[in-house]
Amino acid sequence: MRERIIIALDVPNRQALERWADILRTHVTWVKVGMELFYALGPEAVTFLKSKGFKVFLDLKLHDIPNTVERAAAVLVETGAEIINLHCLGGKEMMSRTAEKVKKIAAHKGMNSPKVIGVTILTSVNEAILERELQIKLPMEEQVLHLAAIAKEAGLDGVVASPLEVQKIKEQCGRDFLTIVPGIRPSWSVAGDQRRILTPRQALEQGADYLVIGRPVLQAADPIQAIDKILQEMEEEEC
Repeated sequence: MRERIIIALDVPNRQALERWADILRTHVTWVKVGMELFYALGPEAVTFLKSKGFKVFLDLKLHDIPNTVERAAAVLVETGAEIINLHCLGGKEMMSRTAEKVKKIAAHKGMNSPKVIGVTILTSVNEAILERELQIKLPMEEQVLHLAAIAKEAGLDGVVASPLEVQKIKEQCGRDFLTIVPGIRPSWSVAGDQRRILTPRQALEQGADYLVIGRPVLQAADPIQAIDKILQEMEEEEC
């Protein structure tokens, strides 16, 4: 179960990174490096975590013209991150060219190819934002499923989606199509700015492969106790 938790290391500097690496290294396998940490330290953030034995989800949500994204992803392969991601809203060509480029670069360098994952709709976006601000008229679930289908056609390994859409994504795209799920809030935590959320147990019941959890752990008075409580919720589902 621990290998299905990805702790979001949304921290601003090297000191914080080292502190959290020491705290987490014997308790979780996966960590997520997002924009804040990567912009602060660059690829060093990933290589440091790899040196400590972590697997890394590099969450930069690449979104630009196809040429720019495939070239950026080619550079990111060299960090050794096990997962990288891009925005599905960049289109099928962007996704397919990037997935192909990543595999070619990894093979050329004799490295394991990272999984390439597409971000569907952010979990901070609800139906009202989708329709009124983004002017997307499809209902949320239909839009997410549409983007997941395009991602699969483009050769991606899976998608990032809210836990509310996971079951339908699995039905549509297959059980092997990975689902990485933010918007996870244990029963004892607060939602914050996340809108489409479930508990760890509920997310697993929907078929989620990986659960991305940040603030419930990083803001806890006792982070290790928080992880243990999350694991307890997850394991109850297995009984």
